[in-house]
Amino acid sequence: MSDLEKPLRPKRSKTWVDYFVTFRWILVIFVVLPISFTFDVMTYIGDKRSERKSYKKRQKEHDENVKKVIKRLKERDPARDGLVCSARKPYIAVGMRNVDYKRARHFEVDLSAFRNILEIDKERMIARVEPLVNMGQITRVTVPMNLALAVVAELDDLTVGGLINGYGIEGSSHIYGLFADTVVSYEIILSNGELVKATADNEYSDLFYAIPWSQGTLGFLVAAEIKLIHVKEYMKVRYKPKRGTLRELAHAYMDSFVDWEGNQDTSEKVPDFVEAMIYTPTEGVFMTGTYASKEEAEQKGNKINRVGWWFKVWYYQHCQSALKNGEFVEYIPTREYYHRHTRSLYWEGKLILPFGDQWWFRFFLGWLMPPKVSFLKATQGETIRNYYHEKHVIQDMLVPVYKVPDALEFADREIELYPVWMCPHKVYKRRVRTMIYPEPGFERHHRPGDTHDAQMYTDIGLYYTPNSVLRGEDFDGVEAVRKIESWLIANHGFQALYAVSELSEKDFWRMFDASLYARCREKYRAVGTFMGVYYKSKKGRKTEKEVREEEQKLHENALRDLEHPVVE
Repeated sequence: MSDLEKPLRPKRSKTWVDYFVTFRWILVIFVVLPISFTFDVMTYIGDKRSERKSYKKRQKEHDENVKKVIKRLKERDPARDGLVCSARKPYIAVGMRNVDYKRARHFEVDLSAFRNILEIDKERMIARVEPLVNMGQITRVTVPMNLALAVVAELDDLTVGGLINGYGIEGSSHIYGLFADTVVSYEIILSNGELVKATADNEYSDLFYAIPWSQGTLGFLVAAEIKLIHVKEYMKVRYKPKRGTLRELAHAYMDSFVDWEGNQDTSEKVPDFVEAMIYTPTEGVFMTGTYASKEEAEQKGNKINRVGWWFKVWYYQHCQSALKNGEFVEYIPTREYYHRHTRSLYWEGKLILPFGDQWWFRFFLGWLMPPKVSFLKATQGETIRNYYHEKHVIQDMLVPVYKVPDALEFADREIELYPVWMCPHKVYKRRVRTMIYPEPGFERHHRPGDTHDAQMYTDIGLYYTPNSVLRGEDFDGVEAVRKIESWLIANHGFQALYAVSELSEKDFWRMFDASLYARCREKYRAVGTFMGVYYKSKKGRKTEKEVREEEQKLHENALRDLEHPVVE
Protein backbone atom coordinates (compact mmCIF):
# COMPACT_ATOMS: atom_id res chain seq x y z
CA MET A 1 0.00 0.00 0.00
CA SER A 2 1.44 3.37 -0.99
CA ASP A 3 1.59 6.35 1.36
CA LEU A 4 -1.13 8.07 -0.71
CA GLU A 5 -3.50 5.18 -0.06
CA LYS A 6 -3.01 5.22 3.71
CA PRO A 7 -5.67 7.01 5.77
CA LEU A 8 -4.70 10.62 6.37
CA ARG A 9 -4.32 11.49 10.03
CA PRO A 10 -4.40 15.04 11.37
CA LYS A 11 -1.23 16.59 12.73
CA ARG A 12 -1.01 16.76 16.50
CA SER A 13 0.47 19.44 18.70
CA LYS A 14 3.52 18.56 20.74
CA THR A 15 3.30 18.66 24.53
CA TRP A 16 5.93 18.65 27.25
CA VAL A 17 5.66 14.85 27.33
CA ASP A 18 6.93 14.62 23.74
CA TYR A 19 10.02 16.63 24.67
CA PHE A 20 10.59 14.58 27.80
CA VAL A 21 10.44 11.36 25.76
CA THR A 22 12.78 12.85 23.14
CA PHE A 23 15.40 13.71 25.76
CA ARG A 24 14.80 10.75 28.02
CA TRP A 25 18.15 9.37 26.86
CA ILE A 26 19.83 11.69 29.39
CA LEU A 27 18.12 9.87 32.26
CA VAL A 28 18.85 6.52 30.64
CA ILE A 29 22.58 7.16 30.23
CA PHE A 30 23.26 8.70 33.64
CA VAL A 31 20.80 6.72 35.78
CA VAL A 32 19.21 3.67 34.17
CA LEU A 33 22.26 2.21 32.41
CA PRO A 34 24.62 2.41 35.43
CA ILE A 35 21.97 0.90 37.72
CA SER A 36 21.18 -1.82 35.18
CA PHE A 37 24.85 -2.70 34.78
CA THR A 38 25.42 -2.82 38.54
CA PHE A 39 22.35 -5.00 38.98
CA ASP A 40 23.60 -7.37 36.27
CA VAL A 41 27.02 -7.66 37.92
CA MET A 42 25.51 -8.42 41.32
CA THR A 43 23.12 -10.95 39.79
CA TYR A 44 25.98 -12.62 37.92
CA ILE A 45 27.98 -12.96 41.12
CA GLY A 46 24.98 -14.50 42.86
CA ASP A 47 24.45 -16.94 39.99
CA LYS A 48 28.08 -18.04 40.05
CA ARG A 49 27.85 -18.65 43.81
CA SER A 50 24.80 -20.80 43.20
CA GLU A 51 26.57 -22.77 40.48
CA ARG A 52 29.37 -23.65 42.91
CA LYS A 53 26.90 -25.35 45.22
CA SER A 54 26.13 -29.03 44.76
CA TYR A 55 22.77 -30.08 43.39
CA LYS A 56 22.06 -31.65 46.79
CA LYS A 57 22.62 -28.36 48.62
CA ARG A 58 20.53 -26.42 46.09
CA GLN A 59 17.71 -28.92 46.57
CA LYS A 60 17.92 -28.54 50.36
CA GLU A 61 17.66 -24.75 50.05
CA HIS A 62 14.77 -25.20 47.61
CA ASP A 63 12.89 -27.40 50.06
CA GLU A 64 13.37 -24.84 52.83
CA ASN A 65 12.08 -22.03 50.61
CA VAL A 66 9.04 -24.11 49.64
CA LYS A 67 8.23 -24.60 53.33
CA LYS A 68 8.39 -20.83 53.85
CA VAL A 69 5.90 -20.23 51.06
CA ILE A 70 3.53 -22.88 52.43
CA LYS A 71 3.78 -21.40 55.92
CA ARG A 72 3.09 -17.91 54.57
CA LEU A 73 0.01 -19.08 52.64
CA LYS A 74 -1.39 -20.77 55.73
CA GLU A 75 -1.04 -17.50 57.67
CA ARG A 76 -3.54 -15.80 55.36
CA ASP A 77 -7.00 -14.97 56.66
CA PRO A 78 -9.31 -14.87 53.59
CA ALA A 79 -11.80 -12.63 55.38
CA ARG A 80 -9.16 -10.09 56.35
CA ASP A 81 -6.40 -10.25 53.74
CA GLY A 82 -6.52 -9.46 50.04
CA LEU A 83 -5.98 -11.86 47.17
CA VAL A 84 -2.63 -13.61 47.06
CA CYS A 85 0.19 -12.48 44.79
CA SER A 86 3.95 -12.46 44.75
CA ALA A 87 5.88 -9.75 46.57
CA ARG A 88 7.62 -8.66 43.37
CA LYS A 89 7.43 -4.91 42.76
CA PRO A 90 4.87 -3.92 40.09
CA TYR A 91 7.50 -2.61 37.66
CA ILE A 92 9.74 -5.71 37.87
CA ALA A 93 8.68 -7.40 34.66
CA VAL A 94 10.13 -7.54 31.16
CA GLY A 95 6.79 -6.71 29.52
CA MET A 96 5.87 -3.08 29.05
CA ARG A 97 2.55 -3.55 30.87
CA ASN A 98 2.80 -2.47 34.50
CA VAL A 99 1.30 -4.87 37.02
CA ASP A 100 -1.73 -2.79 37.87
CA TYR A 101 -3.50 -5.43 39.93
CA LYS A 102 -0.95 -5.04 42.72
CA ARG A 103 -2.25 -1.56 43.42
CA ALA A 104 -5.18 -3.16 45.23
CA ARG A 105 -4.76 -4.48 48.77
CA HIS A 106 -3.19 -7.89 48.52
CA PHE A 107 -1.47 -10.63 50.50
CA GLU A 108 2.16 -10.88 49.43
CA VAL A 109 4.26 -14.02 49.26
CA ASP A 110 7.99 -13.66 48.70
CA LEU A 111 9.27 -15.86 45.86
CA SER A 112 12.55 -14.02 45.25
CA ALA A 113 14.71 -16.95 46.42
CA PHE A 114 13.55 -19.24 43.63
CA ARG A 115 16.26 -18.50 41.08
CA ASN A 116 18.47 -21.59 41.09
CA ILE A 117 19.18 -24.29 38.54
CA LEU A 118 18.40 -27.38 40.60
CA GLU A 119 19.74 -30.05 38.26
CA ILE A 120 20.94 -30.74 34.72
CA ASP A 121 20.08 -34.38 34.08
CA LYS A 122 22.03 -35.48 31.01
CA GLU A 123 20.54 -38.98 31.03
CA ARG A 124 16.90 -37.87 31.06
CA MET A 125 17.77 -34.75 29.03
CA ILE A 126 15.94 -32.60 31.54
CA ALA A 127 16.77 -29.29 33.25
CA ARG A 128 15.03 -28.85 36.61
CA VAL A 129 14.94 -25.16 37.43
CA GLU A 130 13.23 -22.65 39.67
CA PRO A 131 10.90 -20.03 38.15
CA LEU A 132 13.20 -17.00 38.40
CA VAL A 133 16.01 -18.65 36.44
CA ASN A 134 16.44 -16.55 33.30
CA MET A 135 17.57 -17.42 29.80
CA GLY A 136 21.00 -15.88 30.15
CA GLN A 137 21.61 -17.91 33.29
CA ILE A 138 20.51 -21.26 31.86
CA THR A 139 22.44 -20.94 28.58
CA ARG A 140 25.58 -19.96 30.48
CA VAL A 141 25.41 -23.37 32.19
CA THR A 142 24.09 -25.65 29.43
CA VAL A 143 25.72 -24.45 26.20
CA PRO A 144 29.28 -25.37 27.33
CA MET A 145 27.88 -28.91 27.78
CA ASN A 146 26.56 -28.80 24.18
CA LEU A 147 23.06 -28.80 25.63
CA ALA A 148 20.25 -26.23 25.55
CA LEU A 149 16.59 -25.87 26.31
CA ALA A 150 14.55 -26.86 23.27
CA VAL A 151 13.18 -23.30 23.15
CA VAL A 152 15.47 -20.48 24.35
CA ALA A 153 13.72 -17.12 24.33
CA GLU A 154 16.01 -14.41 22.91
CA LEU A 155 16.26 -11.87 25.73
CA ASP A 156 18.57 -12.69 28.65
CA ASP A 157 16.19 -11.47 31.37
CA LEU A 158 13.17 -13.57 30.39
CA THR A 159 12.47 -16.01 33.22
CA VAL A 160 11.26 -19.58 33.20
CA GLY A 161 8.21 -18.65 35.26
CA GLY A 162 7.23 -15.81 32.95
CA LEU A 163 7.69 -17.93 29.83
CA ILE A 164 5.56 -20.73 31.28
CA ASN A 165 2.76 -18.76 32.92
CA GLY A 166 2.81 -16.19 30.12
CA TYR A 167 4.27 -16.57 26.69
CA GLY A 168 7.60 -17.71 25.28
CA ILE A 169 8.80 -18.25 21.72
CA GLU A 170 12.06 -18.62 19.80
CA GLY A 171 13.25 -19.47 16.32
CA SER A 172 13.02 -23.20 17.12
CA SER A 173 9.30 -23.05 17.98
CA HIS A 174 8.31 -24.30 14.52
CA ILE A 175 9.77 -27.62 15.70
CA TYR A 176 9.11 -27.71 19.46
CA GLY A 177 6.19 -25.34 19.95
CA LEU A 178 6.07 -22.56 22.52
CA PHE A 179 8.25 -22.60 25.64
CA ALA A 180 5.53 -24.19 27.79
CA ASP A 181 5.19 -27.03 25.27
CA THR A 182 8.70 -28.19 26.21
CA VAL A 183 7.93 -28.52 29.93
CA VAL A 184 7.79 -32.07 31.32
CA SER A 185 6.49 -31.30 34.82
CA TYR A 186 5.46 -28.44 37.09
CA GLU A 187 5.83 -28.23 40.86
CA ILE A 188 3.00 -26.03 42.13
CA ILE A 189 1.93 -24.81 45.56
CA LEU A 190 -1.87 -24.65 45.56
CA SER A 191 -4.02 -22.15 47.44
CA ASN A 192 -4.25 -24.38 50.54
CA GLY A 193 -0.47 -24.73 50.75
CA GLU A 194 -0.34 -28.20 49.21
CA LEU A 195 2.70 -28.93 47.01
CA VAL A 196 1.84 -31.03 43.94
CA LYS A 197 3.72 -32.19 40.87
CA ALA A 198 1.74 -32.00 37.63
CA THR A 199 2.66 -34.00 34.53
CA ALA A 200 0.82 -34.84 31.33
CA ASP A 201 -0.19 -38.28 32.57
CA ASN A 202 -0.56 -38.18 36.36
CA GLU A 203 -3.54 -37.28 38.57
CA TYR A 204 -2.82 -33.56 38.06
CA SER A 205 -2.75 -33.72 34.27
CA ASP A 206 -5.61 -31.21 34.04
CA LEU A 207 -3.50 -28.73 36.01
CA PHE A 208 -0.51 -29.50 33.78
CA TYR A 209 -2.41 -28.39 30.69
CA ALA A 210 -4.09 -25.42 32.40
CA ILE A 211 -0.93 -23.72 33.71
CA PRO A 212 0.42 -22.24 30.41
CA TRP A 213 -1.01 -18.75 29.79
CA SER A 214 -2.64 -18.75 33.25
CA GLN A 215 -0.41 -15.90 34.51
CA GLY A 216 0.19 -17.63 37.84
CA THR A 217 -3.50 -17.64 38.78
CA LEU A 218 -3.76 -21.36 39.64
CA GLY A 219 -0.97 -21.53 42.20
CA PHE A 220 2.67 -20.67 42.78
CA LEU A 221 5.13 -22.33 40.41
CA VAL A 222 8.25 -23.28 42.40
CA ALA A 223 10.05 -25.60 39.94
CA ALA A 224 9.77 -27.05 36.46
CA GLU A 225 11.41 -29.84 34.50
CA ILE A 226 12.14 -28.71 30.94
CA LYS A 227 13.27 -30.65 27.89
CA LEU A 228 16.92 -30.37 26.83
CA ILE A 229 18.33 -31.00 23.37
CA HIS A 230 21.84 -31.61 22.05
CA VAL A 231 23.39 -28.60 20.29
CA LYS A 232 26.67 -27.77 18.57
CA GLU A 233 29.11 -24.94 19.08
CA TYR A 234 27.89 -22.71 16.23
CA MET A 235 24.79 -21.69 14.35
CA LYS A 236 25.13 -21.51 10.59
CA VAL A 237 22.87 -18.62 9.61
CA ARG A 238 21.69 -17.82 6.10
CA TYR A 239 20.35 -14.31 5.38
CA LYS A 240 18.06 -14.15 2.38
CA PRO A 241 16.67 -10.75 1.27
CA LYS A 242 13.44 -10.31 -0.64
CA ARG A 243 11.68 -7.37 -2.30
CA GLY A 244 8.04 -7.41 -3.33
CA THR A 245 4.55 -6.83 -2.01
CA LEU A 246 3.60 -7.82 1.52
CA ARG A 247 1.90 -10.93 0.18
CA GLU A 248 5.03 -11.87 -1.73
CA LEU A 249 7.13 -11.32 1.40
CA ALA A 250 4.73 -13.52 3.37
CA HIS A 251 5.09 -16.36 0.85
CA ALA A 252 8.88 -16.01 0.87
CA TYR A 253 8.71 -16.30 4.66
CA MET A 254 6.74 -19.55 4.43
CA ASP A 255 9.19 -20.88 1.83
CA SER A 256 12.01 -20.46 4.37
CA PHE A 257 10.76 -23.22 6.69
CA VAL A 258 7.73 -25.04 5.21
CA ASP A 259 8.09 -28.45 3.60
CA TRP A 260 5.50 -28.16 0.85
CA GLU A 261 5.41 -31.95 0.43
CA GLY A 262 3.84 -32.28 3.89
CA ASN A 263 6.80 -33.78 5.76
CA GLN A 264 7.19 -30.96 8.24
CA ASP A 265 8.35 -33.12 11.16
CA THR A 266 10.83 -35.27 9.23
CA SER A 267 12.12 -33.21 6.31
CA GLU A 268 15.78 -32.22 6.22
CA LYS A 269 14.66 -29.05 4.42
CA VAL A 270 13.28 -27.68 7.70
CA PRO A 271 15.98 -25.58 9.45
CA ASP A 272 16.70 -25.60 13.19
CA PHE A 273 15.91 -21.89 13.54
CA VAL A 274 13.74 -19.45 11.63
CA GLU A 275 12.94 -15.76 11.94
CA ALA A 276 12.09 -12.95 9.57
CA MET A 277 12.17 -9.16 9.67
CA ILE A 278 10.00 -7.01 7.44
CA TYR A 279 11.70 -3.61 7.23
CA THR A 280 9.30 -1.80 4.89
CA PRO A 281 6.08 -2.77 3.07
CA THR A 282 8.29 -3.97 0.20
CA GLU A 283 11.48 -5.31 1.87
CA GLY A 284 12.25 -8.18 4.18
CA VAL A 285 15.08 -10.50 5.20
CA PHE A 286 14.58 -14.15 6.14
CA MET A 287 17.02 -15.87 8.45
CA THR A 288 17.40 -19.63 8.79
CA GLY A 289 19.85 -21.38 11.07
CA THR A 290 21.25 -24.87 11.48
CA TYR A 291 23.58 -26.08 14.21
CA ALA A 292 27.19 -26.52 13.08
CA SER A 293 30.30 -27.95 14.70
CA LYS A 294 33.36 -25.93 15.60
CA GLU A 295 35.32 -27.82 12.96
CA GLU A 296 32.88 -26.83 10.24
CA ALA A 297 32.71 -23.18 11.32
CA GLU A 298 36.48 -22.81 11.39
CA GLN A 299 37.04 -24.21 7.92
CA LYS A 300 38.89 -21.91 5.56
CA GLY A 301 36.63 -19.43 3.82
CA ASN A 302 33.83 -19.51 6.42
CA LYS A 303 32.93 -16.27 8.18
CA ILE A 304 32.53 -16.30 11.96
CA ASN A 305 30.58 -13.39 13.44
CA ARG A 306 30.75 -12.98 17.22
CA VAL A 307 27.62 -10.88 17.55
CA GLY A 308 27.88 -10.92 21.36
CA TRP A 309 30.69 -8.35 21.46
CA TRP A 310 29.42 -5.02 22.81
CA PHE A 311 30.75 -2.99 19.88
CA LYS A 312 29.11 -5.07 17.17
CA VAL A 313 26.41 -3.68 14.88
CA TRP A 314 22.99 -4.32 16.36
CA TYR A 315 21.69 -7.61 15.06
CA TYR A 316 18.56 -6.37 13.32
CA GLN A 317 20.66 -3.82 11.41
CA HIS A 318 23.19 -6.52 10.56
CA CYS A 319 20.37 -8.60 9.07
CA GLN A 320 19.12 -5.56 7.15
CA SER A 321 22.48 -5.29 5.40
CA ALA A 322 21.44 -8.27 3.27
CA LEU A 323 19.09 -5.95 1.39
CA LYS A 324 22.13 -4.01 0.21
CA ASN A 325 24.77 -6.73 0.00
CA GLY A 326 22.67 -9.70 -1.09
CA GLU A 327 22.30 -13.18 0.38
CA PHE A 328 25.11 -14.37 2.64
CA VAL A 329 26.00 -17.08 5.17
CA GLU A 330 27.95 -16.84 8.41
CA TYR A 331 28.61 -18.78 11.61
CA ILE A 332 27.65 -17.38 15.03
CA PRO A 333 28.64 -18.97 18.38
CA THR A 334 25.50 -20.73 19.60
CA ARG A 335 25.02 -18.86 22.87
CA GLU A 336 25.61 -15.51 21.20
CA TYR A 337 23.04 -16.42 18.58
CA TYR A 338 20.46 -17.30 21.23
CA HIS A 339 20.78 -13.81 22.74
CA ARG A 340 21.28 -11.87 19.52
CA HIS A 341 18.46 -9.39 20.23
CA THR A 342 19.32 -8.69 23.88
CA ARG A 343 21.67 -5.72 23.49
CA SER A 344 19.31 -3.66 21.31
CA LEU A 345 16.04 -5.07 22.75
CA TYR A 346 15.17 -5.98 19.18
CA TRP A 347 14.96 -2.38 17.86
CA GLU A 348 13.40 -0.70 20.90
CA GLY A 349 16.91 0.39 21.85
CA LYS A 350 16.82 2.88 18.97
CA LEU A 351 13.89 4.68 20.61
CA ILE A 352 15.41 4.59 24.07
CA LEU A 353 18.82 5.80 22.87
CA PRO A 354 18.53 7.35 19.38
CA PHE A 355 22.31 7.24 18.91
CA GLY A 356 22.79 3.86 20.62
CA ASP A 357 23.48 2.16 17.28
CA GLN A 358 26.27 4.58 16.32
CA TRP A 359 29.80 3.18 16.23
CA TRP A 360 31.17 5.58 18.84
CA PHE A 361 28.45 4.77 21.36
CA ARG A 362 28.73 1.03 20.75
CA PHE A 363 32.51 1.13 21.19
CA PHE A 364 32.69 3.32 24.30
CA LEU A 365 29.40 2.57 26.09
CA GLY A 366 27.92 -0.47 24.35
CA TRP A 367 29.11 -2.67 27.23
CA LEU A 368 26.49 -1.00 29.44
CA MET A 369 23.63 -2.10 27.18
CA PRO A 370 20.84 -2.95 27.48
CA PRO A 371 18.95 -0.88 30.04
CA LYS A 372 16.68 -3.09 32.11
CA VAL A 373 13.04 -2.78 31.15
CA SER A 374 12.04 -2.86 34.80
CA PHE A 375 14.23 0.16 35.59
CA LEU A 376 12.95 1.99 32.52
CA LYS A 377 9.42 1.51 33.85
CA ALA A 378 10.40 2.49 37.38
CA THR A 379 11.70 5.86 36.14
CA GLN A 380 8.95 6.78 33.71
CA GLY A 381 6.03 7.85 35.93
CA GLU A 382 2.31 7.64 35.23
CA THR A 383 2.20 10.32 32.52
CA ILE A 384 5.03 8.81 30.50
CA ARG A 385 3.55 5.38 30.95
CA ASN A 386 0.23 6.54 29.51
CA TYR A 387 2.08 8.22 26.64
CA TYR A 388 3.66 4.91 25.65
CA HIS A 389 0.30 3.18 25.84
CA GLU A 390 -1.18 5.76 23.49
CA LYS A 391 1.71 6.49 21.09
CA HIS A 392 3.67 3.27 21.07
CA VAL A 393 2.87 -0.34 20.23
CA ILE A 394 4.21 -3.55 21.73
CA GLN A 395 2.01 -6.43 20.64
CA ASP A 396 2.41 -10.00 19.42
CA MET A 397 -0.20 -11.26 16.97
CA LEU A 398 -0.30 -15.07 16.94
CA VAL A 399 -1.97 -16.09 13.68
CA PRO A 400 -2.28 -19.27 11.59
CA VAL A 401 0.60 -19.24 9.14
CA TYR A 402 -1.65 -19.33 6.08
CA LYS A 403 -3.17 -16.04 7.26
CA VAL A 404 0.17 -14.22 7.49
CA PRO A 405 -0.36 -12.35 4.16
CA ASP A 406 -3.67 -10.95 5.44
CA ALA A 407 -2.18 -10.14 8.84
CA LEU A 408 0.73 -8.19 7.36
CA GLU A 409 -1.60 -6.15 5.18
CA PHE A 410 -3.84 -5.47 8.17
CA ALA A 411 -0.89 -4.35 10.32
CA ASP A 412 0.41 -2.06 7.57
CA ARG A 413 -3.01 -0.51 7.01
CA GLU A 414 -3.97 0.02 10.65
CA ILE A 415 -0.66 0.36 12.51
CA GLU A 416 2.02 1.15 9.88
CA LEU A 417 4.92 0.11 12.06
CA TYR A 418 8.32 -1.24 10.96
CA PRO A 419 10.37 -3.36 11.41
CA VAL A 420 8.01 -6.29 11.94
CA TRP A 421 9.37 -9.48 13.50
CA MET A 422 8.04 -12.90 12.49
CA CYS A 423 8.66 -16.32 13.99
CA PRO A 424 6.70 -19.54 13.32
CA HIS A 425 5.48 -21.82 16.08
CA LYS A 426 3.33 -24.87 16.54
CA VAL A 427 0.00 -24.81 18.37
CA TYR A 428 -0.62 -28.38 19.48
CA LYS A 429 -3.92 -30.20 19.51
CA ARG A 430 -4.10 -31.65 23.03
CA ARG A 431 -6.43 -34.25 24.47
CA VAL A 432 -7.95 -31.36 26.42
CA ARG A 433 -8.63 -27.90 25.07
CA THR A 434 -6.18 -25.41 26.56
CA MET A 435 -6.41 -21.61 26.61
CA ILE A 436 -4.93 -21.46 23.11
CA TYR A 437 -5.77 -24.18 20.63
CA PRO A 438 -5.64 -24.79 16.85
CA GLU A 439 -8.53 -24.19 14.51
CA PRO A 440 -11.07 -27.03 14.76
CA GLY A 441 -10.54 -29.49 11.91
CA PHE A 442 -7.24 -27.93 10.80
CA GLU A 443 -5.74 -31.36 10.12
CA ARG A 444 -8.19 -32.01 7.30
CA HIS A 445 -6.93 -29.07 5.22
CA HIS A 446 -3.22 -29.99 5.04
CA ARG A 447 -2.14 -26.35 5.03
CA PRO A 448 1.51 -25.22 4.93
CA GLY A 449 3.49 -26.30 7.98
CA ASP A 450 0.66 -28.22 9.63
CA THR A 451 1.16 -31.73 11.02
CA HIS A 452 -1.29 -34.32 12.34
CA ASP A 453 -0.98 -33.02 15.90
CA ALA A 454 -0.22 -29.30 15.49
CA GLN A 455 -1.21 -26.29 13.42
CA MET A 456 1.55 -23.95 12.34
CA TYR A 457 1.13 -20.40 13.61
CA THR A 458 3.30 -17.30 13.34
CA ASP A 459 4.10 -14.63 15.89
CA ILE A 460 3.91 -11.25 14.16
CA GLY A 461 5.76 -8.95 16.54
CA LEU A 462 4.87 -5.25 16.43
CA TYR A 463 7.37 -3.40 18.62
CA TYR A 464 7.96 0.26 17.86
CA THR A 465 6.47 3.69 17.44
CA PRO A 466 4.09 3.80 14.43
CA ASN A 467 5.23 5.82 11.43
CA SER A 468 2.30 8.20 11.85
CA VAL A 469 3.61 9.24 15.28
CA LEU A 470 7.12 9.67 13.87
CA ARG A 471 5.63 11.94 11.19
CA GLY A 472 3.96 14.06 13.88
CA GLU A 473 0.46 12.82 13.11
CA ASP A 474 -2.24 11.81 15.54
CA PHE A 475 -2.41 8.17 16.58
CA ASP A 476 -4.78 6.45 18.98
CA GLY A 477 -2.87 3.57 20.55
CA VAL A 478 -5.87 2.30 22.49
CA GLU A 479 -8.00 2.09 19.37
CA ALA A 480 -5.13 0.44 17.45
CA VAL A 481 -4.85 -2.31 20.07
CA ARG A 482 -8.62 -2.84 19.95
CA LYS A 483 -8.44 -3.26 16.18
CA ILE A 484 -5.64 -5.81 16.57
CA GLU A 485 -7.67 -7.73 19.13
CA SER A 486 -10.80 -7.70 16.96
CA TRP A 487 -8.84 -8.96 13.96
CA LEU A 488 -7.31 -11.75 16.04
CA ILE A 489 -10.69 -12.89 17.36
CA ALA A 490 -12.12 -12.95 13.83
CA ASN A 491 -9.16 -14.98 12.53
CA HIS A 492 -8.64 -17.47 15.38
CA GLY A 493 -5.56 -15.63 16.53
CA PHE A 494 -4.23 -14.89 20.00
CA GLN A 495 -2.64 -11.95 21.80
CA ALA A 496 0.42 -12.35 24.02
CA LEU A 497 -0.70 -11.35 27.51
CA TYR A 498 2.51 -9.63 28.61
CA ALA A 499 1.38 -6.65 26.51
CA VAL A 500 -1.36 -4.10 27.09
CA SER A 501 -4.82 -5.55 26.54
CA GLU A 502 -8.00 -3.59 25.83
CA LEU A 503 -10.22 -6.69 25.66
CA SER A 504 -13.52 -6.74 27.48
CA GLU A 505 -14.14 -9.79 29.62
CA LYS A 506 -16.51 -11.23 27.03
CA ASP A 507 -14.05 -10.74 24.18
CA PHE A 508 -11.18 -12.11 26.27
CA TRP A 509 -13.01 -15.41 26.54
CA ARG A 510 -13.92 -15.30 22.87
CA MET A 511 -10.19 -15.16 22.08
CA PHE A 512 -9.08 -17.69 24.71
CA ASP A 513 -10.78 -20.89 25.83
CA ALA A 514 -11.91 -20.85 29.47
CA SER A 515 -13.27 -24.38 29.88
CA LEU A 516 -10.25 -26.22 31.33
CA TYR A 517 -8.92 -23.11 33.06
CA ALA A 518 -12.22 -22.38 34.85
CA ARG A 519 -12.60 -25.99 35.96
CA CYS A 520 -9.09 -26.02 37.42
CA ARG A 521 -9.75 -22.71 39.16
CA GLU A 522 -12.71 -24.31 40.89
CA LYS A 523 -11.19 -27.74 41.50
CA TYR A 524 -7.95 -26.44 43.02
CA ARG A 525 -9.65 -23.68 45.03
CA ALA A 526 -7.91 -20.81 43.28
CA VAL A 527 -11.11 -18.76 43.14
CA GLY A 528 -11.04 -16.26 45.99
CA THR A 529 -7.30 -16.81 46.54
CA PHE A 530 -5.58 -15.92 43.27
CA MET A 531 -6.90 -13.30 40.86
CA GLY A 532 -8.33 -14.61 37.59
CA VAL A 533 -6.24 -14.34 34.43
CA TYR A 534 -8.53 -11.83 32.70
CA TYR A 535 -8.50 -9.29 35.48
CA LYS A 536 -4.81 -9.86 36.14
CA SER A 537 -4.13 -8.98 32.48
CA LYS A 538 -6.51 -6.04 32.36
CA LYS A 539 -5.06 -2.53 32.24
CA GLY A 540 -6.05 -0.02 34.91
CA ARG A 541 -6.08 0.61 38.64
CA LYS A 542 -7.86 -1.97 40.76
CA THR A 543 -9.42 -1.56 44.19
CA GLU A 544 -9.95 -4.44 46.61
CA LYS A 545 -13.72 -4.39 46.02
CA GLU A 546 -13.32 -4.33 42.22
CA VAL A 547 -10.88 -7.22 42.31
CA ARG A 548 -13.24 -9.46 44.28
CA GLU A 549 -16.33 -8.54 42.29
CA GLU A 550 -14.66 -8.94 38.91
CA GLU A 551 -13.01 -12.20 39.96
CA GLN A 552 -16.36 -13.75 40.86
CA LYS A 553 -18.02 -12.39 37.72
CA LEU A 554 -15.21 -13.69 35.52
CA HIS A 555 -15.57 -17.19 36.92
CA GLU A 556 -19.36 -17.28 36.62
CA ASN A 557 -19.39 -15.87 33.09
CA ALA A 558 -16.67 -18.20 31.86
CA LEU A 559 -18.63 -21.24 32.98
CA ARG A 560 -21.99 -19.94 31.75
CA ASP A 561 -21.12 -18.37 28.40
CA LEU A 562 -18.56 -20.81 27.07
CA GLU A 563 -19.73 -24.30 26.22
CA HIS A 564 -16.64 -25.72 24.53
CA PRO A 565 -16.18 -29.40 25.38
CA VAL A 566 -13.05 -30.19 27.34
CA VAL A 567 -12.27 -33.40 25.48
CA GLU A 568 -11.78 -33.17 21.71
